Amino acid sequence: MNRIQTRGNIPLCGEVTIQGAKNAALPLMAAAVLHRGTTVLHRCPQILDVEYMSGILRGLGCTVRREGQTLIIDAREISDFCVAAQPATCLRASVLLMGSLLGRCGCARLPYPGGCTIGERPIDLHLQVFERMGAQILPEEEGIGVYAGKGCAKEPGCARADGAAPPDRARLQGCSLRLSFPSVGATENAILGAVLAEGTTELDGCATEPEIAELCRFLNQKGAKIEGVGRQRLVITGVTCLQDSQYTLMPDRIVAGTYLLAAAGTRGRISVRGVCPEHLGALTEVLQKSGAKLKTGRDVICMDAREAYLPVSSVRTEPYPGFPTDLQSQLMVFLTGARGVSTLEERLFESRFLIAGELQKMGAELAIHGRLAVIKGTCGLRGAIVQARELRGGAALVAAGLMAEGETLVLDSHFIKRGYEDICRDLSGLGADIKEL
Repeated sequence: MNRIQTRGNIPLCGEVTIQGAKNAALPLMAAAVLHRGTTVLHRCPQILDVEYMSGILRGLGCTVRREGQTLIIDAREISDFCVAAQPATCLRASVLLMGSLLGRCGCARLPYPGGCTIGERPIDLHLQVFERMGAQILPEEEGIGVYAGKGCAKEPGCARADGAAPPDRARLQGCSLRLSFPSVGATENAILGAVLAEGTTELDGCATEPEIAELCRFLNQKGAKIEGVGRQRLVITGVTCLQDSQYTLMPDRIVAGTYLLAAAGTRGRISVRGVCPEHLGALTEVLQKSGAKLKTGRDVICMDAREAYLPVSSVRTEPYPGFPTDLQSQLMVFLTGARGVSTLEERLFESRFLIAGELQKMGAELAIHGRLAVIKGTCGLRGAIVQARELRGGAALVAAGLMAEGETLVLDSHFIKRGYEDICRDLSGLGADIKEL
């Protein structure tokens, strides 16, 4: 089933509970490789990207099994330090295994990471971090080899079949370094590499996304020594081993934001439960400017969007706590229904406007000028056949279908399953006319 059909022009109303965070689950799964034992993740979302990462871990020798919303990872034995090309080329987060395997085995071989087609996403910063920590970087035919010291380079035996480190296995060396850009992935990889490194790592210029703080809390619970959680400067004192642990994942702020914007676009009234409102400050500010009325509690956001018609100018995507790039497509859809001209600037990825042409099929009036989108609100979208090309854009097109007059068919909707457990279930629970075909 790779198509989603909607009949729009129905206000979304009711209550929805948010799944565990995709962008926290994947780094925590990679981090589980650092520990020669068991990791239990509760509230782990049942999405394709988690399945992809589970397959990669199994390929390395881990045992991974699911019990409902709980994922159990047994990493006592690592039989390989080479990440297989499939499904790694489907998953950008596979690059995080570089830090984990370097800490666990002293070496890592990975294909170039894949994922959504939202623009160039080089891993130069990741490699610079590990070079500063004493690693050798060796380009290989189909990927990259990274070795923690000269003794490991080109030696397959640096990872024993039982996963134990050989006596002379080199470790990454703690150091002081500053990231030239607050990259989420590079920050996470640096943390993973530093946890079992020798000495202390002082990391400045870190990204501060909530999912990074989640990774730090998870690792500290396993016995890591990370100070400065949630700040731009982290101090990580290397330890020799970690311990078994259980951890409950934070809610997915992007899924929550998607449903808030979908409801706003249909001029609905919803309550989004199981969220951290402080993680969505940039979005709620935009929604309030549009005329929506919001109330927040400890783990809930309530919104009345019946008067959310005002255009919003000069929204631009930025690292946290700025407006998240993962909600830019959904915001674009919402703004097609505003009464006036809105502008959106994409500052992080150059191909985040992939849905613009699809929205134009639905009657949207918008123009793209490089990294700037100018959206002229219309009287309403029209149902059409549109095509998803990546995760967030696919979810945004579903939201567009819910706003449109008539029937909309979203093709290639499998992209959406990479990050949303069941978008049709969640939205139909809010009154949407939506189904998979």
